[in-house]
Amino acid sequence: MKGNSYLSRKIHSLLGVIPLGLFFIEHMLTNYAAYEGGPQGFKDSVKFLNDLPLVFFLELFGIWLPLLFHGVYGLYVAYQSNINTGQFKYGRNWAFAAQRISGVITFIFVFWHLYQTRYQVMIGAVTHEELGGLMHDITNNSFYLILYIIGVVSATFHFSNGLWAFLVSWGITVGPRAQRISSNIMIGVFVIVSLLFLLSLFSFRGDEFKEAASLASFVTNLV
Repeated sequence: MKGNSYLSRKIHSLLGVIPLGLFFIEHMLTNYAAYEGGPQGFKDSVKFLNDLPLVFFLELFGIWLPLLFHGVYGLYVAYQSNINTGQFKYGRNWAFAAQRISGVITFIFVFWHLYQTRYQVMIGAVTHEELGGLMHDITNNSFYLILYIIGVVSATFHFSNGLWAFLVSWGITVGPRAQRISSNIMIGVFVIVSLLFLLSLFSFRGDEFKEAASLASFVTNLV
């Protein structure tokens, strides 16, 4: 790993933006459909994704394998990092530390979220159409809601700050002015994307998702 760390870090950085960054934004829009269109809007968004041609291969090579590499290698990077915010307190050093910490939180959260949702679909406990109801049950559990808020905010910070670092490391924002501008833009991205995700989370708690939630619970109990 150490002998090829430059290439590994470049691949890690690139995968964090393409395709995982694109998937992150798509996932935000899909979930936001629950806020904008209610249960039917969310079902339509999920159905659109699952009706894509070759969806299994798109997910395998566009999400799961990149996610596995980015996540596992990211844990290795976080483990190797020398976090020294106590000695150097300037802003980017705090952002460096927060990027590693948020990456670990995001890694745990993503796989827990996958277990609660996609894995349940895979084993037949719920269908794609019942995911809205399942999310209703999850978000109405105060403990899970707090975990999801922490996970979503951590993932959004990791994405937005990682995008800033990507622009720097790939030579797109070279000078201090360009980096300062991109930093301000990424703060805006963090705020907007976090807000949209949080609106989605709280929309799942609404009464309109209750009927779907009852059906999902009934199917889960049968299994």
